[in-house]
Amino acid sequence: MIRTILGIESSCDDTAAAVVRQTPDGTTILSSVVHGQGALHAAFGGVVPEIAARAHAEKVDVCVEQALLQAHVALRDCDAIAVTAGPGLIGGVLSGVMCAKGLAAATGLPLIGVNHLAGHALTPVLTDGVAFPYLMLLVSGGHCQFLIVHDADRFQRIGGTIDDAPGEAFDKTARLLGLPQPGGPAVEQAAAHGDPKRFALPRPLLDRADCDMSFSGLKTALLRARDGAMGPDQTLTQADQADLAAGFQAAMTDVLRIKTARALDLYLALDPAAPVLAVAGGVAANAPIRTALAGLCEERGVRFTAPPLALCTDNAAMIAHAAFHRLARGDVDDMTLSARPRWPLDGTATAMLGSGRKGAKA
Repeated sequence: MIRTILGIESSCDDTAAAVVRQTPDGTTILSSVVHGQGALHAAFGGVVPEIAARAHAEKVDVCVEQALLQAHVALRDCDAIAVTAGPGLIGGVLSGVMCAKGLAAATGLPLIGVNHLAGHALTPVLTDGVAFPYLMLLVSGGHCQFLIVHDADRFQRIGGTIDDAPGEAFDKTARLLGLPQPGGPAVEQAAAHGDPKRFALPRPLLDRADCDMSFSGLKTALLRARDGAMGPDQTLTQADQADLAAGFQAAMTDVLRIKTARALDLYLALDPAAPVLAVAGGVAANAPIRTALAGLCEERGVRFTAPPLALCTDNAAMIAHAAFHRLARGDVDDMTLSARPRWPLDGTATAMLGSGRKGAKA
């Protein structure tokens, strides 16, 4: 059977739409359109939710039109409309959900709300045909967790960050060092020219044998090191910037590598037939981190896979792909589908990050 899904993504600062087709021979991305908002947020040192929401509302229909045109597919030729229903910045998520609802109401096509994290977590199946179960390190601007992906709708969280996500820590580090946003690429580029040993930055929680991580203290240590390196005019030299960035990059890489080794121990205890470590999310585009994790997998005899860089960051192709298994079993949503700021993948795990009225973040 051939099925075609239009996907929509608007959970943070990228407005995206894509058309993905599934046939007996495999899954193909027919189009993937992403409109970034970097220029809109650059002056603020991070994503401003209200600005992001307005930009999504202005661009989401444009993205959908472009995705359909590039795929040479009419809306009537699609079998369903998939949309990120959470977690994310609520204004942005709502923009995408309302657009998808309007399209579904106008066409009568099935509507499928997708967990944004499931989109990332299932990307290795789309790009590399990975078989279940596999170990996923989902590492992005808002999330960081180790998941054993047992099936397309069964995720077991075995660890994660108890405070800042790595992408958030990269962005804050860039602001502290006077580097441009987005912080991840800027810090990585500066670090390539620095001495990672000049500043002794901590590797938090390595004294704990579990897979949990913390990056808030690393960020604070960097702030203190920066203040100590500043001259009388309260500025940093380019060498100071590079060395601080290199120290931060090395600490982040060490923590992720060591904690991933512990997560692999838990995963390999399941004795999977073809063990795989997959990494996804925006921080998966970081070359030193990818290299360190690939080296770890080579040592352990585990296959390592990471999506192409264009599919590491937020995109709608992963959202459409994540919806296929629900469409196949007729599990679709109706017009009561709501936008969710928080939506843990593993609903049985104890909340790691704040609960409250919005629910657990992770």
